Amino acid sequence: MDSMVIVDAANVVGSVPDGWWRDRHGAAERLRDALPQYADKGLPGLVPPPVEVVLVVEGAARGVESVEGVRVVPASGSGDDRIVQLVAAECGDRDCVVVTADRELRERVQALGARVTGPRAVWGRGHGEA
Repeated sequence: MDSMVIVDAANVVGSVPDGWWRDRHGAAERLRDALPQYADKGLPGLVPPPVEVVLVVEGAARGVESVEGVRVVPASGSGDDRIVQLVAAECGDRDCVVVTADRELRERVQALGARVTGPRAVWGRGHGEA
């Protein structure tokens, strides 16, 4: 079974001060568009391919659509709560990595058996550089 990488869109987008707050929807789309490469190559040093990539969006980014290689999951309320629900429901026996810098979320998903890495794993200085 493929590994799963769940990306906390709000936290990852917010990790780079590039003016994302002026267009949250567009910023989430830019992040989404940087993620398909990880479906085929995995997260270097963390998760070997193939990988199911899931992007959890909330608020103004809820209308972002899925693309090939990235399943976008909108959160009707808290993005963190939706990520915890995904880990509980879909990770089971598969390797699951959550991409976030949120300390509380890290603790919650680790308690369910997921591993955690920071935003730079998928959103480097040049956006999308690992």
